[in-house]
Amino acid sequence: MVLHRCAGGGWCGVLPRALDPDGVVGGTVPIYFEYYPHTGSARAGTLVAAEGGPGYATTDSRDDYLALFGPLREGYDVLLMDYRGTGHSGAIDCKELQRAPRLTEHDIGACGESLGRTAPLYSTALAADDLAAVLDILAIERIGLYGESYGTYFSQVFALRHPDRLRSLVLDGAYPLSGPDYAWYPHYAPAMRRKFNVACERDPACRAIPGSSMEHVAPVLAQLRAHTFAAHVRYGPERVTDFTAGASALAILMFGGSPAYASVRELDAAARAFAGGDRLPLLRLMAETLDSVDSRDPTGSALEFSAGLAAAVFCHDPPQIFDMHLPPAQRLLERDRLIAERKRSAPDTYAPFTIDEYRGMPLDYAFIDECVRWPAVPPATQPLTFDGARYPDVPVLVISGELDNMTSMADGEAAAARFPHARHIVMANSFHVNALPRARSECAAALVRRFMSDLEAGDERCAAAIPPVPLVPHFARHVQELEPATALAAHEAGMDGLRVVRATLLTCEDVITRAMENGSGAEVGLRGGTFTVVERGNDWHITLRDVRWTEDLAVSGRLDLLARGGGRGDLEVRSPQGRGRLELTGLERGAPVSARGTLGGKVIAAEVSP
Repeated sequence: MVLHRCAGGGWCGVLPRALDPDGVVGGTVPIYFEYYPHTGSARAGTLVAAEGGPGYATTDSRDDYLALFGPLREGYDVLLMDYRGTGHSGAIDCKELQRAPRLTEHDIGACGESLGRTAPLYSTALAADDLAAVLDILAIERIGLYGESYGTYFSQVFALRHPDRLRSLVLDGAYPLSGPDYAWYPHYAPAMRRKFNVACERDPACRAIPGSSMEHVAPVLAQLRAHTFAAHVRYGPERVTDFTAGASALAILMFGGSPAYASVRELDAAARAFAGGDRLPLLRLMAETLDSVDSRDPTGSALEFSAGLAAAVFCHDPPQIFDMHLPPAQRLLERDRLIAERKRSAPDTYAPFTIDEYRGMPLDYAFIDECVRWPAVPPATQPLTFDGARYPDVPVLVISGELDNMTSMADGEAAAARFPHARHIVMANSFHVNALPRARSECAAALVRRFMSDLEAGDERCAAAIPPVPLVPHFARHVQELEPATALAAHEAGMDGLRVVRATLLTCEDVITRAMENGSGAEVGLRGGTFTVVERGNDWHITLRDVRWTEDLAVSGRLDLLARGGGRGDLEVRSPQGRGRLELTGLERGAPVSARGTLGGKVIAAEVSP
């Protein structure tokens, strides 16, 4: 095996592997990996990261994994491997599926047909065996394995097939390989409802409104059922989307968990605004969700994300509501029969949405129809595990986000229960995957590092200390509709000035939320204007140009959010109350924000509590 120098000081290699270990189908698949030696004098072991998806290339996320493992790299080597069919490991490129405007049953089935007899040979089981082979070639006996999202599924399969290769296992955003009724995703809707209800209960302004968050959303769902309409939404300088604004568009916003922070922060207020005639905040959220849940690369590159591999794994590995051994024509009939029966026996499976409204979401988020036209799976397909395989008695840490409905707390608990020696930790007020950069807290990363080093998570009190998501109190078209900020002693600009402070802060928070979700680039304000985001390391610099969160206030200037602490803004504002300059300090999340400056020649001195 010859390795070559590659990005970040690592060594890159390709291990040719038989596409079919049984030799029935000929050919090989190149298994690409990157190996980063420890930086100190003594080697303590090897850490391996398993990417989510499926469909993404693990090595494209090297920066995130190297950041997670960074404090351990003095003594630990790091190994990253692209799963077969992804990235540099022979990425599957089903061109129509990869580039079509949306996923369809037909294109997914056609992808399977194009793969022919190779379709079952991209399974999680064979990918797990590939990792074992790479460990063999590098003479690595045991590893600490970190899996996130689909990587937790891969990691459990690896644990069952190669239990003697594990020293420790971390599952971040976990779900079990199977379970009662799992083909219908029974935890999906309860976790979604809880996510929004809990966020509302913990926010003072939302809690003061009678009813739960689901009750706040109900009038909008009724409106969308009664009047579905064509929406045309601009949510970026070059991002415009046309979609049908109906119950299914609301469903994917609430189920999709993407953008995670923005959707929880804004849905309740956006739903109330929509019911009151202001449609834009909710339509923007719908557009952002429809864009962000499409994992495919905008250029159509299968190297970045292979939609074909994602379909191949999903149609062969997890349980389906129908029999995948049936030919597609028979499977379609079985699908229709089973769904009709489900509507009779459990119509509230995806409440508040009907089963058909749920099925209107993108196929790879509704799941139950995705594989109905995939070619019949041969009876002799490689199983996920061996007969008699047992979950190994190794130290296991399972991490769940309290507000994650994609891999819920119940899913994490079920995954942890399979292992004899597992600890399940829930990160309060957190979302999907919590140990990688951009999580709401550093807590999970610290727990993971300690666990992979010491085989114990140690003090886990930080998991319960993550603060609630501060929700938008309500969306306003005009500054006068907002609650005023709190005046400080030197304030001269009256109640109008205090409302301008509140509106300016809400404008900045809206901008910061999208910067954190989308990273560097150009964006647009809710009701006009533009802003540009530059990310340098862990620092963020945002330039605003006439950004409007309300219709009558334009904000320009600069926001700086620094990793070492502190967030400030140097801003110009234009409103019916006059022109002025404001300096905001304390813009880091969860901190009181102070505002000082002038408006219409009068002194502004105010504060807004989180």
